[in-house]
Amino acid sequence: MQLNVPLKIAGLGRYLPERIVTNPELEALYGLRPGWVEHHNGVRERRRATTETNSSMGAAAAVEALAEAGLKITDINLILNASGTAEQAIPDTAALIQRALGVGDSGIPCMSVHVTCLSFLAALDVCASFLAAGRYRNILVVSSEISSVGLNPNQPESATLIGDAAAAAVITSAGAGESSQLHHSLFRTYGEGADHTAVRGGGTRRHPNLATTTPEDNYFHMDGGSVLRLVRTHVDDYLEKLYPGLATGLVDIDAVVPHQASKVGLRMLGRFGWADEKIIRTLDWLGNCVAASIPVTLYEGVRDGRIRRGDKVLLVGTGAGLSMGGLVLTY
Repeated sequence: MQLNVPLKIAGLGRYLPERIVTNPELEALYGLRPGWVEHHNGVRERRRATTETNSSMGAAAAVEALAEAGLKITDINLILNASGTAEQAIPDTAALIQRALGVGDSGIPCMSVHVTCLSFLAALDVCASFLAAGRYRNILVVSSEISSVGLNPNQPESATLIGDAAAAAVITSAGAGESSQLHHSLFRTYGEGADHTAVRGGGTRRHPNLATTTPEDNYFHMDGGSVLRLVRTHVDDYLEKLYPGLATGLVDIDAVVPHQASKVGLRMLGRFGWADEKIIRTLDWLGNCVAASIPVTLYEGVRDGRIRRGDKVLLVGTGAGLSMGGLVLTY
């Protein structure tokens, strides 16, 4: 869908837990041969939270984003938590982030946008509507993920893939003479793939207090092969609807920030004729950080100079559901 909303990412921030977990540590833990992890999923190391919480990590990333935007937290009109993992069931993590930022008495509205790995993209889409309607002027979007607490020891493919991280973005309307804009946005969900990526516990169906709930219900489960097959069924049509020409090339896109889903998932991007040098990756040293993957990778692209003001950028990925989502914007 073509939007052309003058949306600007005014500031970016990132927080990475101090603890670095290497492949030899995990290969010893799961009884894997040396080199197995990097060969199978392309990850060399990943971060794991120790004393951190979702809200403390998110607040740390937000402080950096606010500083880059030249704003104070009291200038923010809305806080959107855009994460796949929650610090607790209630209240919403956005309220905990607000409190961690020292403004728990501010009244700044807080809410979540939850589309698992696509939560950051969905939050930007929501921001565009809010800005266009004049509801809010300065919006803080935070993706903070601690997925390492629910890794499945019986699935080393996913248990060695996942990392913890947080990222934040300050979203405003572009000013006069600024080129920043959200051009296109599209989301699609195929519920037939709902069981391919799931944590079955934590809700009402397998509540923690039910006698029938098992520890395995609270582990992350992923059937990567089924996910990829379903993606391949729909991805060409999806890309053409998102931005005509994307299924066979990058058209006028300057940089691609994909969800860091897996080694196979990133390699699949080559089938669309996308130049490898335009694809920004963090999978090898951060792993799959769920909803934080895209903003953390965007942060990396901006900080290393691969994404500059005025560049046209594609943010794209998949999430549990199965959902597909993407945005084309001028940074």
